[in-house]
Amino acid sequence: MYVKVILRERIKRAPTVESFRFAVEEKISFLPGQFCQVIFDEKNPSDKELNKFLSLSSSPTKDYLEVTKRLSESRFSQKLDSLKPKDEVLLKIPLGTCIFKDEYKRVIFLIGGIGITPVASIIEYIMDKNLDTDVTLVYSNGREEEIAFKKELDAWQKINKNLKVFYTVTELAPKDKTILYSRINKDVLSKNVCDVPACVNFIFGPPKMVEAMENLCLELGCCKDNVKTEKFIGY
Repeated sequence: MYVKVILRERIKRAPTVESFRFAVEEKISFLPGQFCQVIFDEKNPSDKELNKFLSLSSSPTKDYLEVTKRLSESRFSQKLDSLKPKDEVLLKIPLGTCIFKDEYKRVIFLIGGIGITPVASIIEYIMDKNLDTDVTLVYSNGREEEIAFKKELDAWQKINKNLKVFYTVTELAPKDKTILYSRINKDVLSKNVCDVPACVNFIFGPPKMVEAMENLCLELGCCKDNVKTEKFIGY
């Protein structure tokens, strides 16, 4: 369905990553992991430059909707960046089938960059619902300053003993020695993650990263049904 929402606030998540939190007239139902389409060109729905898909980074339990994007020089990013509180935006929502289900007892997220957005929604949902799901997040970025939602993830870890987060960076050795200087690979998983094939594995991120992580999961013995993927295209 199509809904009009009103920008409530903007939240900086990293130097180039920002969240846009929208107020809604009535609570909109969606499932953790789903996404929406932000429509700036209402007259031309097929305009791929101005009407783009963004994951929801807020939990379905909240009374607002939030999307998060790494801002660039694209026309779509510029339109987002021009938004001010009380501006109205059209969304098509909900979309997507790569979702978390309450019955999942053990989940692993293998995530690259802006792929963290649906994960933030899912973890916040698990926290708000007080689910006893065992969650492991392995989250890779180029540099440590690019780690979006780190403040929230660190805080959630302190509250929830069932949540473990491992950060990796690939371009520059981190100052924070708790951050791994490595890509997500078999060695990183074998040292930090227990029994990958027994878990439901979610992979969100750029297509090449998703394909590499999917192959890694299959190599470690995961069945295809336990590997849920969403490729982020057009970022």
